[in-house]
Amino acid sequence: MSIQTKQTLTTESKAEHFDLGASEWYLNRELTWLEFNKRVLWEAEDERTPLLERVKFIAIVSSNLDEFFMKRIGGLKQQVGAGIIELSVDGRSPQQQITECYAVVRQLEAKKEMLLTQLIGLLEQQDIRILPYLELSKEQQKIMREYYIQNIFPLVTPQAIDPAHPFPFISNLSLNILTGVGSAETDEMTLVRIKIPVGSKVPRFIQVGAEQLYVALGDLIANNLDLLFPGMKIVFCDLFRVTRNAITEKDEEQADDLLQMIESELRERKFAPVVRLEIAATMGILQSGRLAAELGLDEEKDVFVVNQRLAMTDLFQIAGIIRPDLLYPPHHPCDHPKLTGLPNIFHAIREQGSILLQHPYESFVTTVERFVKEASRDPNVQAIKMTLYRTSAGTKIVQYLIDAALNGKQVAVVVELKARFDESANIKWAHRMESAGIHVTYGVVGLKTHSKVIYVVRQDYNGLRLYAHIGTGNYHAGTARLYTDLGMLTCDKKIGEELTELFNYLTTGLVPKRNYQNLLIAPNKLKSKLLEKIEREISKHSVKSPGLIQFKMNALEDMDITRALYQAAQAGVKIDLIIRDTCRLRPGIPGLSDKIRVISIVGRFLEHSRIFYFKNGGEEEYFIGSADCMKRNLESRVEVVTPVQKPELQAVLRQIITIQLTNQRSVWEMQADGQYSQCQSKDKQLGVQEMLIKLANSRFDEAQKIKIHKKAKRYGINRNTD
Repeated sequence: MSIQTKQTLTTESKAEHFDLGASEWYLNRELTWLEFNKRVLWEAEDERTPLLERVKFIAIVSSNLDEFFMKRIGGLKQQVGAGIIELSVDGRSPQQQITECYAVVRQLEAKKEMLLTQLIGLLEQQDIRILPYLELSKEQQKIMREYYIQNIFPLVTPQAIDPAHPFPFISNLSLNILTGVGSAETDEMTLVRIKIPVGSKVPRFIQVGAEQLYVALGDLIANNLDLLFPGMKIVFCDLFRVTRNAITEKDEEQADDLLQMIESELRERKFAPVVRLEIAATMGILQSGRLAAELGLDEEKDVFVVNQRLAMTDLFQIAGIIRPDLLYPPHHPCDHPKLTGLPNIFHAIREQGSILLQHPYESFVTTVERFVKEASRDPNVQAIKMTLYRTSAGTKIVQYLIDAALNGKQVAVVVELKARFDESANIKWAHRMESAGIHVTYGVVGLKTHSKVIYVVRQDYNGLRLYAHIGTGNYHAGTARLYTDLGMLTCDKKIGEELTELFNYLTTGLVPKRNYQNLLIAPNKLKSKLLEKIEREISKHSVKSPGLIQFKMNALEDMDITRALYQAAQAGVKIDLIIRDTCRLRPGIPGLSDKIRVISIVGRFLEHSRIFYFKNGGEEEYFIGSADCMKRNLESRVEVVTPVQKPELQAVLRQIITIQLTNQRSVWEMQADGQYSQCQSKDKQLGVQEMLIKLANSRFDEAQKIKIHKKAKRYGINRNTD
């Protein structure tokens, strides 16, 4: 009997001990996502993090939790309301998930409040102060009252709550004051709601004078209520905030006009049910009970008492104070060494072959934006096609597409109208592009177009050539400096031909099953191909040539992929998973997943790239793309994952994976119970992202030296002489 046969029999006998359909082997999606936020919050606790960056991490977690309630808790509450009792793959009912999530959220909120108290004290030592209004000097109070009268008071609209004035509409995530106003002569009291007018023109924290001294806007309004209610007494005054459900999807297949349907969803979202009420700890039980009742909430479960400060998302303002000594060292993305100094990006791609891009370490502007800019102006370019999931006003790509259309080129853009919280912006982009003559479509009914692809048809010297950019991140200049992403510029003939097929499908919705041989496209082939490749790794695994699978992505949620990874591990295949947040798989269980390691990386940038690696018996395969291993990505979205076949580019991906797996500074390792422990660095090791910054700069510097040396050699200059 061969070694491999014995190994297979051993694996099969081990596998009998584990029912891979049992819920105990799968972690909960929501709870593992909340665990990720614990790791993010640690950055606010870590004394090695610069002070204002610590404040920023509190704001990030606060923003994340707002979105969590709008999307995830909102969806679970809908399931409860619909009477759904079906258990999740981890064995929890919708109500059980809500209950357990609430317990973790309360822990996170308590930790945030404790940290904010500490950080406010540390900020004071750096002459940055956030003071209660009543702790200002009399002169400062006078100045702020005058500021309030001139700049805020006209924006404030009190709304009484009585039989003649029903309970007002409370907008999502708005900060509000609930006050009781009484007459000086009688015991009668009226409830009044005041919306605090925080917005793009009115900051949450108002600066007092020229120094870095701030007072919260709600505090300023609360201490000047006599201007709103002259001659009346203020019985109580407390802050509150509501969060509304953001899940308002309609059936696309029943819609005659997708654009109108999305616009209708946005209007409905504004009035969606409330899922969370946050109140100041000073609020009385009668007032909180009244609010909960009016908003249709369970006072015991859905009301969150905040001792420190509501709406900590607004701390982004404080984190944005210009104090370089309290921030990360400035990071300036370097130009890509393969493109620097070359006048034509298409010639560079054609002559050098595929080029791998690393953002934010390498500039998005001088690579991706440049690609579209040159395409819009190049007289040899005949057509540009792209998918657009999220973008921003600061991104010039839309303008370049408009320029291309005005220059007579055929331009087609697939705009995803259902990109959560960017629907309104994408509708505006779509209208703007359509008015310039761009062919705008909204993808395929029933699927989100989440792929990141730009496709350029150019008349080269020897005929039509297809150029492309395929990436892991959005075409968004802002997030390109904050998220880690990968992209590839290529003119590979086979990839270009398959992108032609993809865009024909996206713009018509017809013939979904096309013959993709190189690209892994969801929902057509990606999931089945990943499962095949995992199975192939099992079949090629042996003692002499052990199998190896390495995935880097944001989330591992799909049960089929998780089960397949368990089976591979049972067969002896070593598996490394670099998962940013949600992870259903439990590593380190003897006989089941002791061959699997799961880590998570947290740092100054948000990890967002996706890499798939298979050892494949020595014929190694690398892929990058837009998809995570989540059921929605694999089955309900259009995703593009591309092979990276050029050895030089594979070496760069290998370097990225190795750095992340061996680093001790910014890495958290997952335990079998779903908890994480932080790896401890024995020396002052750089974090993963700092190492990649350094490597990108070194690559650029080295390339510049080589170019200078070649230039000097060409002109016969000896650079070693004076």
